[in-house]
Amino acid sequence: MFSPYYAWARRGGQADPMNHCALNVALYSPGAGRWAMTERGARHCQRDASHFQIGPSQVSWDGQALCIDIEEIGIPIPLRVRGKVRLYPEQLFNFSTPLEARGRHHWGPIAPQARVEVELSQPEQRWSGHAYLDSNEGDEPIEKGFKHWDWSRGQLADGSTAVLYDVEPDDPAGHVLALRFMPDGRVLDFEAPPQKRLPRTAWGLSRRMRSDVPVKVLKQLEDTPFYQRSVISSAMLGQSLTSFHETLSVPRLVNPVVRAMLPWRMPRRL
Repeated sequence: MFSPYYAWARRGGQADPMNHCALNVALYSPGAGRWAMTERGARHCQRDASHFQIGPSQVSWDGQALCIDIEEIGIPIPLRVRGKVRLYPEQLFNFSTPLEARGRHHWGPIAPQARVEVELSQPEQRWSGHAYLDSNEGDEPIEKGFKHWDWSRGQLADGSTAVLYDVEPDDPAGHVLALRFMPDGRVLDFEAPPQKRLPRTAWGLSRRMRSDVPVKVLKQLEDTPFYQRSVISSAMLGQSLTSFHETLSVPRLVNPVVRAMLPWRMPRRL
């Protein structure tokens, strides 16, 4: 979705997505932060129904867990990121919904409630906790479907996951998804809370969150010219919760200057 190489390749017509694959690894631990997102050409990528090889890293399904074997080098400081992540779904969902009126872009969670086990040798870290897995897909470039979105997910007291997808939040014709994914496999709609504005990011990115109370940024994880990722406090459905939140500005993403900057965070290996 963010690959500048794929965008440049499309200038000549259709481009092969398998020639533009990357495994993104972001670690935010104090003193051991890493960012890796190296794009690989088609000769480095293979896949079948249960296995996806991306250069030296791979993702596989063993029948119980999604296993991610990481063998990457960080950017811009070339430090290795090596280890294994196992994600155990508590409930698998076969749910997908369009994000815009034409139905060209879809989103759906695969495992909105899951347990993760992380074992890294470089940097040396080990932990376990709550996890989430979803999927976005489109039949056209992202810039043809959107300008802006705010997305969040948070775990509620009963173990369900509340997801808010606020597409084109400044447009009266925008679209809001407010969905609750229950541990028993049900998907329930709920009334989206009022929209609250968050402080602009250091790059001046406007962002919003729907909440019954004022929202607060607890931790800023990513802050780029076109995308931000943060942990925030909010309230909905009668509960206070901590949510994982992201904002995407597509006009900024497709800006030629920004795309020219992206290879510094996303190198490519042919």
